[in-house]
Amino acid sequence: MDLKTFYCEIGGNYEETFKRFMTDERILKFVRKFPLDGSFALLKTSLAEKKVEDAFRAAHTLKGVAQNLGFDRLFVTAEKVTNILRGGSLEVDALMPELEELYNLTITAINNL
Repeated sequence: MDLKTFYCEIGGNYEETFKRFMTDERILKFVRKFPLDGSFALLKTSLAEKKVEDAFRAAHTLKGVAQNLGFDRLFVTAEKVTNILRGGSLEVDALMPELEELYNLTITAINNL
């Protein structure tokens, strides 16, 4: 799979990402590092342990990485979760299935690159 197909598959923005990174090789370098980022796992653990500050930091990191890499659909949902957690609420259960689905879709697509 090429990068344009990858970005189309995950609902991302290849063109904007290319403007930031300037080469496909640089994009690939950082996209391939995404599965190593522990933010999503930390988010889930922090929510289960009801640690709102840790959950907020994890969601905020996931949101930022997704935005920087042009993973637009993942970014939008991570931003919603971040905003709820920012207010000190753990009421993100309704958004977590969508976030997990988008995260898993992204990881699967990266593994197919």
